[in-house]
Amino acid sequence: MLKPIHRKVSLILIVFAIFYLYLSYQLQSFGSGPIGTDTMPKALGYLLVVLSILLFMTKDQETEEDKKKRSIAKDDVIKIMGVLVITFAYIFFLERLGFILVSFLFIYGCSLFLGYHKHVTNLIVSFVFPTVLYSVFTILLGINLPSGVIPF
Repeated sequence: MLKPIHRKVSLILIVFAIFYLYLSYQLQSFGSGPIGTDTMPKALGYLLVVLSILLFMTKDQETEEDKKKRSIAKDDVIKIMGVLVITFAYIFFLERLGFILVSFLFIYGCSLFLGYHKHVTNLIVSFVFPTVLYSVFTILLGINLPSGVIPF
C-alpha cells in the first residue's frame, strides 16, 4: 500500500498539514469581519490536506522513463542546497540588517550563484525591487518592515 514514493510523501504532507492547521488555530483573529488574520493560514492548511489526499489516491503506475525523470543531477542538488543556505542566511540577517539591505544581497547573490552574469541589470533589479516593496509596505499599507542599519 505504501510502496510508491508519492504515497509516503503524501502521508508526510498530511501530517505536516495537520500540524500546520493546529498552529493556525492557535492564531488570534484580529478584526470583526468574517475574514481575519487566521483565515489564510487555515485555508492553506485545508488545501494542503485535500491535495495530499489526492496525491495519495493517484495511480501508482510508474514507468522506467518516469523513474529517470525523478533523478536529480548533482549540479542541480548543489544549486538547490546553495539557494537553501542563502535563504537561511536571509532569514537570519533580516532583523539585524534590515529588509532593503538583506533583500538586495539576497537577490544579487542568488542571481550570481544561479549563473546570471549581467551585473548592471542585476544591481538595478536588486536595488529597485526591495526598495519599491519596502515603500509600498511602509508608506501605502502602513506595515513596518525591519529597517535594520538603514535609518528609514
